[in-house]
Amino acid sequence: MVQRTGSADLPLHGGRVPGWLADRMTRLGAVISQAIVHHYGRDELLRRLAHPFWFQSFGAVMGMDWHSSGITTSVLGALKRGLKPLEGELGLHVCGGRGRHSRLTPAELVAVGERVGLDGPALATASRLVAKVDSAAVQDGYGLYLHGFIVADDGKWTVVQQGMNDANRQARRYHWLSEGLTSFVDRPHAAIEGQGEGTIVNLTDARAAASRQSQLDLLRDLGPDRIASELGKLGEGRARAPAPADQLALPHLELPAHHDVRPADVNLRRLHGNLAAAADRGPADFAELLLVPGVGARTVRALAMVSEVVHGAPYRFADPARFSFAHGGKDRHPFPVPIRVYDETIRVLKAAVGQAKLGRDEVLGAIKRLDVEARRLDRHARGPDVETLIAEERRASPGYGGRSVFGVEAPAQDLDGRSVVEFPSLEEL
Repeated sequence: MVQRTGSADLPLHGGRVPGWLADRMTRLGAVISQAIVHHYGRDELLRRLAHPFWFQSFGAVMGMDWHSSGITTSVLGALKRGLKPLEGELGLHVCGGRGRHSRLTPAELVAVGERVGLDGPALATASRLVAKVDSAAVQDGYGLYLHGFIVADDGKWTVVQQGMNDANRQARRYHWLSEGLTSFVDRPHAAIEGQGEGTIVNLTDARAAASRQSQLDLLRDLGPDRIASELGKLGEGRARAPAPADQLALPHLELPAHHDVRPADVNLRRLHGNLAAAADRGPADFAELLLVPGVGARTVRALAMVSEVVHGAPYRFADPARFSFAHGGKDRHPFPVPIRVYDETIRVLKAAVGQAKLGRDEVLGAIKRLDVEARRLDRHARGPDVETLIAEERRASPGYGGRSVFGVEAPAQDLDGRSVVEFPSLEEL
């Protein structure tokens, strides 16, 4: 069913995703999508994309800035590139994008309809209506600049779009899901993310039905001149705006402005569960996974968090920062992207999905058990604090091929100019 699932503050960030990361995000996003469809079906992937907490965690596990608005653009871009060659296999099509690409969405949807036998013009109309609702019916001070429309071969779809407020340097992301949608103007959102900016005009709320009808009645009975007169009276203070308490209250995920990952940003108990599933139980219980050539302890740690993105329950995505401990972040927070680990994660997942297509689910099943074990172990697992974990990753970063927008991590050297970083073996990696 269509429902609001929460809201969040998204700091507005500029810049571009470097090519070395964009390529890896494309490949990892595609193979995670394949794994979700394999285990749970295409509809479930659409539901996940309509969940704002999961969407943010998905971007964080792919090495993007864990808290910023840039996750929206980069994730949709990665999926558009990565799922394009898989359209025939998955029956999913990613249209739209940022800026001028968003304005091409209706034409792209018409083309998809012609290829797979859908009503393309109806999809194009849905795209325009969604954009109009979030730019006109929901007047919250955020101008839309991104519109992504993901549609399946059976006509079901998810929309993710984002607006920005230059004055406060914030972004707001809106999620839509066609499942259960009966009206574009009566509580249609799956979720809205963004910082509260006082009273918001939200004509899509169910309690605004009388207001929507009154506007139509005014236009019919009074005409535009009389309406302009009434608006003038509002400007003179002869009418009062509704109190903020009248607005719909939503669960709120506040994504802070600071770049660094701090202890308050991470559910340490769950992070210890991820680490324990990989370190303590991995060698004993995941023989199928560990026998894959080149898979060592650090890669299993990354796979434990990827596994949660594929299999985790919705309540476990309230701390997106935790998922940045899989592959770091392009801005070096919490640590530089460990390229060697990232590539191993992609390789293992691709091999697992490839085998699953042939009916051999052993490796994909082993990855799934990492999530099961993490949830079981996080009740009792103990380990280092967040600062210690970050410090350890940064010390090891050169050995993992650590890289960020600032460049490749150079090994520390002793007084004689010799490297003091020992590069990990394949077993450790």
